[in-house]
Amino acid sequence: MKTKISLLFYLKKPKNYQKGPVPIYLRITVESKRAEFTTGRECEPSRWNAVAGRVFGAKEAVKSVNSYLGNLEQQLLDAHAALVRDDALITAETIKNKFLGVGPAQRLLMEVIADHNERMKALVGQEYAIGTFNRYKVLERHTLAFLKGHFNTGDFDISRIDFAFIADYEFYLRSVRKMGNNAVVKHMKMFRKIVNICLGNGWMNLDPYLNFKGKFKKVDKAILTKAELDLMASKEFVSDRLAQVRDTFLFCCFTGLAYSNIQRLQRSQITRGIDGEQWIFSQRSKTNVKSHIPLLPEALQILDRYKDHQLCESRGLVLPVPSNQKMNDYLKEIAVICGIDKLLTSHVARHTFATTITLQNGVPIESVSKMLGHTNIRTTQIYAKILDTKVSEDMQALKGRLSRKSGTEG
Repeated sequence: MKTKISLLFYLKKPKNYQKGPVPIYLRITVESKRAEFTTGRECEPSRWNAVAGRVFGAKEAVKSVNSYLGNLEQQLLDAHAALVRDDALITAETIKNKFLGVGPAQRLLMEVIADHNERMKALVGQEYAIGTFNRYKVLERHTLAFLKGHFNTGDFDISRIDFAFIADYEFYLRSVRKMGNNAVVKHMKMFRKIVNICLGNGWMNLDPYLNFKGKFKKVDKAILTKAELDLMASKEFVSDRLAQVRDTFLFCCFTGLAYSNIQRLQRSQITRGIDGEQWIFSQRSKTNVKSHIPLLPEALQILDRYKDHQLCESRGLVLPVPSNQKMNDYLKEIAVICGIDKLLTSHVARHTFATTITLQNGVPIESVSKMLGHTNIRTTQIYAKILDTKVSEDMQALKGRLSRKSGTEG
């Protein structure tokens, strides 16, 4: 939309003015809002043409002043045109600042993200998990690639980020990066945090997310049945690395620990609980919430196998755990060897604990939530799958009760 601009030169008499030259001022008006500043020139009131906004006369000194005012007027119009080209906010004040070369420093998107990530890195282990930091590093890489591909630039003025920018970024993640819906929604949620930082600091005028909505789609999380757990536990592996990964995975299935917690679980964190039995006393790295987990016999048996393991003894660790990438690669091998047609990852163990091990066997969801270290029971409800086997057991029990009731009545 075209913005109408009005420029006016006028004399501004100081207070208690009596006689003599008066400063010439320039007033900028945009949509009834004004900004003004002195031109640095003066004129006798009797020689000022208020209609033309110029000085009367034909002398060289007068011509020089009028020429200066004409140049000044053109520079203001050029400043206005530059703001229009940059799709910037057009006000009397922004035109004045553009002309004078003052105003807030330009804020660039990649600089803001880099600063955010540096601050987050300094707080890893205190307020943030390393996994959270790594996801924001991925955000940084994807954003840079988007800017280069879409705008042919390595950075972007944050004041220019609008709804179209957000929509194009989302489309880029889906089409070019081939991300699934939920991954895109999580990514855009992280980018919104960066936008909120800019809004909070007053570096942006409008929220580009105002009309943007992303919605998670329900995804069936893979879990193992009791039969599949037994099959994996009884399998003999030629490779020690596969056997160790299998044991680590099963230990997580019987404790609900996430990879980040099992990787750094210390022997000192296993001690006697309120019932005199062995418990894990840890703190979730993701949420910093305490997690107290009684150890089941299956988990204790796995621990016993590694009590004399050299690496575990030297580092005080419970189990020899490889990197998450290697563990997930080895789990794929294990699935093939065991004939389990499911995509196994370290997090499948946590889902299995929540469903097959606990909820399916009547453990209240409140207790499961506490052991998983969730801050909100709604998070636990995501894991609360009711398996077909559980439905079958419940219906068989109901049949029995109905049959007994029918016999009694007969």
